[in-house]
Amino acid sequence: MGGELQALGLSFLLVLARVGGALVFVPLPGIRQGPQVARVLLAVSLALAMYPAWPEPPEPAPDAARMAAWLLAEAAFGLSVGLAVAFLNETFAVAAQIFGLPAGYSYAATIDPATEADSAVLLVMAQFLASLLFFALGLHLETIRIFASSYRWWPPGAWMASAASAQGVIALGAGMFSLGLRLALPVVGLLLLADVALSLLGRIHSHLQLLLLAFPVKMLGALAMLAGVLGLYLKLYRGAAEHTFRVLWEAMASRGG
Repeated sequence: MGGELQALGLSFLLVLARVGGALVFVPLPGIRQGPQVARVLLAVSLALAMYPAWPEPPEPAPDAARMAAWLLAEAAFGLSVGLAVAFLNETFAVAAQIFGLPAGYSYAATIDPATEADSAVLLVMAQFLASLLFFALGLHLETIRIFASSYRWWPPGAWMASAASAQGVIALGAGMFSLGLRLALPVVGLLLLADVALSLLGRIHSHLQLLLLAFPVKMLGALAMLAGVLGLYLKLYRGAAEHTFRVLWEAMASRGG
């Protein structure tokens, strides 16, 4: 009986290491500012919820050095999945950084609840929007499915960081910047047209004080354009999410052929 409990405890630690590694990067709202005990309880609860998918208890029980190596490998696996999901949500932050400065919103700062530091208003709004879409589209459930199914292909101690896995994560990071640019281009284009129109108007009527109108016109124009392309943001985000999780599933299933 004692041996079975020990083996079950080892399996729980391996699952907890894999799930806990992902929670470092998965964008759960308020998780970084919540109490440390609540974060630990969340990781433990997720590990217990995946009890039907727990790996077979190691036989015989590994020694301390081998167990430490397994825990490091499990944590690295979770970090890789969490980083891939974080790249997906950071696309909105990249877009907000691109068009926030020319729109004039870089002067309006607020407290970012994720970092407790001064951040641009559009950046904080973009992070909240990405977090809401993450849960509204059920991506948190897809992340849990990945962890629950991962032990079919990658039992404890089997996963090793490779050039192929690193290349996949790097490609997702590059996609973060390209998608962020695509999200920001409509607003940046409108702001460019507004600058050209104000410049031409100032050239024609040099006595007009258009500098005082530039900031409110660009700020209101940026908000109007954002309101008009929110539907496009949802479509692009869903497509990027499908690509991200397809890459993760393919990376896991590559072992099993």
